[in-house]
This record gives sequence, structure tokens and C-alpha cells, in this order.
Amino acid sequence: MPRALWLLIIGMVVNVTGSSFLWPLNTIYIHDHLGKSLSIAGIVLMLNSGASVIGNLYGGSLFDRIGGYKSILIGISITLAALIGLTFWHGWPAYIVFQIIIGFGTGIIFPSMYAMAGSVWVEGGRKAFNAIYVAQNLGVALGASLGGIVAAYSFQLIFLANTIMYVLFLLIALFGYKGISGESGKSATNDIKVPIVKNRKKLYALLILCTGYLLCWVAYVQWQTTIATYTQEINISLTQYSLLWSINGALIVIGQPFLNGVLKHLRASLKLQMIIGIGIFVVSFLVAGQATLFSGFLVGMIILTIGEMFIWPAVPTVAFSLAPKGREGFYQGIVNSTATGGRMIGPLMGGIIVDMYNISALFIVLIVLFLIAIITTLLYDRGLKTKMVSGTVHGQI
Repeated sequence: MPRALWLLIIGMVVNVTGSSFLWPLNTIYIHDHLGKSLSIAGIVLMLNSGASVIGNLYGGSLFDRIGGYKSILIGISITLAALIGLTFWHGWPAYIVFQIIIGFGTGIIFPSMYAMAGSVWVEGGRKAFNAIYVAQNLGVALGASLGGIVAAYSFQLIFLANTIMYVLFLLIALFGYKGISGESGKSATNDIKVPIVKNRKKLYALLILCTGYLLCWVAYVQWQTTIATYTQEINISLTQYSLLWSINGALIVIGQPFLNGVLKHLRASLKLQMIIGIGIFVVSFLVAGQATLFSGFLVGMIILTIGEMFIWPAVPTVAFSLAPKGREGFYQGIVNSTATGGRMIGPLMGGIIVDMYNISALFIVLIVLFLIAIITTLLYDRGLKTKMVSGTVHGQI
């Protein structure tokens, strides 16, 4: 891999490690420490994710105009300012305000990270996006494991740890990212001369694919929200719950050689890869829906992790292949805003269903969402099949 990609990987690990001190525990903090209902917790997370959706779209467009270096620095600066505030004021309602600002700031960062990864290693195809995805989950493993330990000692230290990690991320970006695809966002913009109809067809294909992607994230985020709170109610400790996310991240890092071997053996297209992943998600939620002990949730998390390894890196790969030259950032912004939209809708939807009915009703709804996602994944490229680039249809294993 190119040196520039390694710098992006290191930055992503540090970024997500910091974020992972807090995000798996957000619902627990709002519900247990601030004394708010699951529905209120869902609204707070919805506002955070809504701001992140706006940040994703703005950040993607910003990448296309001024390049990734400046875009990332802007996003880090906004996020860091909010984290410093959250370190000192994390009561109610200050918590809401800072979560919204953090959502917007972090939203700006991710499209540029993915677009830069695709730009610095175009020939790597899926591997470039997979590397960033693995880096994210290594950060999740580190942050979640450390976060659970720190939170058990003092929840206030979580906010400080997140801030310190973002200071480190700022230094990495400031001195390491200058010159990485610096001209990509600028010069490529002038080269957009792709026919409008072709652009629209590819954009529509991406939007159809992202509909299913959104539904998958609505379901996935329940592990961080409603399922997280449910584990506390059945006396699974905070440390054990955090361990689930540590295992999630560790499996993703360790399991990459196995996954690559499976995909080569199957000669799987990106479409087949995503459908297999959604099917595995269904199995994961069926297991979790019947779990009453930590061991049951552990098995469910392991299955969930295998599923996401198939799906999450594939969608930005398709988006990069579909994107006209000079619009890579915008297309990655759509993908990231879709994922964030799922994280926005999911907590509120899950909280309302559990508050009105029960956790079993939620699992039924989630299975239905996965079935719809399979349909959209099957249909997204129907209008492009005769003109699709083979790398988009078959992927780069």
C-alpha cells in the first residue's frame, strides 16, 4: 500500500479510537446518568446524526472544491472545539448542543478520508476502502475496550480521553496529510464533462443501493442503543457490553485474510458480497433476539461482525466506481450521509418501538427491514448492466 494510505489509516485509527470512548455508551449515559427515557436518548442521537448527515454532504462537496487536507482540518477543528466544551459541560441540556456540533464536525471528515483513500490507491480498488474500514474497526476495538474500563471508574474521564485523542488526530492530519491528493479536489472539478443522463443513471443507482444501506444501518445501530440498554436491564455488565465491541473490532482486523480468501474462492461480485452480508445480518439478529445471557449476545455479535465485513467496505467501493471524475467526494458524502442517516433514524425508531411494545417487536421489524434491503441491492444496477464497468459489477477482490 502507498505511504499516503498508511497515514490515512493511522489517522483513522486515532480518530475512531477517540470517538469509540463515547459513542457505544451514549444511550447508557443519557438513560442511566442523565435520567432520560430511551425515546429522549433516541432524539439526542438523532440530532447528532442529523448534523452528521449535513456534515457528510458538506464535507464531500468541500473535498471536491478545496481538497481533502483543508476539509479534514476544518472538520477536526469543529469537533475538537465541541469536545473541549463537552469535557467541562456534560450535563443537560449542554450535552445535546455539543453532540450536534460533534456530529457536524465528524461528518465533514469521513467523506474526505474515503475519497482520499480511493485517490491515492486507485489500482487497489476494494482494498483501499477495506483498509480504511479495518482502521475504523481497529479504533472501535481499542476505544470500546478502553472506554468500558474508564467509564466503570469515572464517566467524566471518557470526555477527556476523547478530547486528547482528537488533539493527536489534529497533529497527524496537520503534518501528515498536506500534499496527499491535494490537487484532487481542485483540478478534477474542471474535468466534469460526463453526459448528464449518464451521471443521473449512476446517481440513481447509488441512491437505490443506499436505500438498502440505510435500512441495514437502522438495524445495526440497535446494538449501540436499544440492545445496549436491554443488556443492562438483564444484568450484563458495562464491561461485558464494551467487550462485545472490542471483539467486533478485533475480529474485523484479524478476519481480513480469511474474508479475502472466501471472496476469491467464491469469485463474488460486489452485489453478491452485499447480499450474503445482509443474510448474515438476519441470522445475527435472530440469535440476539433469543439471547438472555452474555454468551448469546457474544455469538450474535460475532455473526454480526462477519456480516458487516461483507457489506460496509463494498458500498463505498461501488460509489467510487460510479462517481464521475471530480465528484468522488460528493458520492462518498452520499454514502457516509446514508450510514449516518441510519444512525439518526435507528435510535429514535428503536426507542419508540421498545417503549411502546417490547424488544421482541423491534427484532421483527428489523428482519423486515433486512428483507427490503436485499431487494434494493438486487435491483440497484438494473439500468446500468449493459454499460457498467466490470470492476463495479464484479468488484476487485
